[in-house]
Amino acid sequence: MRPVTALFGQRARLRWLHLILGGALFMPFWMVGTLVMGPLLDDGGMFTGGLGVQFGAYAVGLPLAAVVALFPLARPMSVAAARALCGVAAERFADGPARGREARARTAGWFTLHLGAGALISGATLALPPFAVAVTALPFSPGLRESELGRFWGLDRAGWVWAALPAGLGMLLGLAAVAAATGALLARQAPRLLGPSPADRLAAAERRAAEAESRNRLARELHDSVGHALSAVTLQAGAARRVLDGEAADLEFVREALTAIEETTRRTVGELDWVLGLLRRGGEVEEGVGPGLDALEALVRGAGPRVALTVDGALGSVPEALSREAYRIVQEGLTNAARHAGGAPVTVRLDARTEELEITMENPLPDRPPVTRPDGGRGLRGIAERARLLGGTAEAGPLGGAWRLAVRIPR
Repeated sequence: MRPVTALFGQRARLRWLHLILGGALFMPFWMVGTLVMGPLLDDGGMFTGGLGVQFGAYAVGLPLAAVVALFPLARPMSVAAARALCGVAAERFADGPARGREARARTAGWFTLHLGAGALISGATLALPPFAVAVTALPFSPGLRESELGRFWGLDRAGWVWAALPAGLGMLLGLAAVAAATGALLARQAPRLLGPSPADRLAAAERRAAEAESRNRLARELHDSVGHALSAVTLQAGAARRVLDGEAADLEFVREALTAIEETTRRTVGELDWVLGLLRRGGEVEEGVGPGLDALEALVRGAGPRVALTVDGALGSVPEALSREAYRIVQEGLTNAARHAGGAPVTVRLDARTEELEITMENPLPDRPPVTRPDGGRGLRGIAERARLLGGTAEAGPLGGAWRLAVRIPR
């Protein structure tokens, strides 16, 4: 059963089809070869010439196929056909056009091998089965036995006529065996000739690094946006509850807290939709996308009435990428203050008058040590990472009875 599967199974049939495809692709080169060899050998036209013209055209067509394989589209086309029909794992092939001389040479070698072997198998597939069927029918057809075919094979004699039956079947089995062996040969050579070169591996590594960086940036965006929103909403809701539970409820304060909660959640839902949209599209976080310093007042207002903002200089002159990162730094600083300062007043100051953008945030140190949060200080590390990527510095720590965060980023 295994030999039958090897010769006629699905994999063998697909590889045979792959060879037929190679023969079809070789036809234009073979036609050009016949135009060259016909006049040289003076032996008929394209389809009427003898074997000399046919094999001469084959010899002329192979170098032409190798030259055509040097063009960029040759490897993607060859890889697509081999992936679908050769029965080789898809990850063993390279993607995209061949890069570098060595990769183009390997592609040319594969293209020439595929078309050359395909042309021979295709020719045999077209010519041999009708001949084999005719030979197999000799014992059953007196007309065929009396024809030139029967006399040529010496099968017109009664003692030999039944030998035509196994001979014809042997031809068909031989064709199937040769096609299966040739298909297996191409399948073994496909990863070596169409596999990734060092340049392809480097490009793939760069793509993976870019994708990892994009995922990290998306995670950072979600952490900063959602983490700030939850902290701000929790703080505002807790403050409003305490005011309502007091003897003299300050309804104006409660109204401001509820307004801050509304603005924070609305803004955060918009940012969350943006990030999830990028994830659905498989996109990257581009520079300049997302909120910037123009949305800083809304951010501070949403953090509550105990946050004071001071701006020196024109924030509109800050470059777009820096504006976006500065917004996230302030957002993360407010989140840390909400988590650890226990509702203490926070002062935020931005100075855009010099060649550096300075961000300073201060809040009084709480009377008791802050509760350790599950993020383990991820916020300050994220701030330092953002500043470092832009060539700046970030310092955080107690100073004179207050907690101070100071960030300097070159403009």
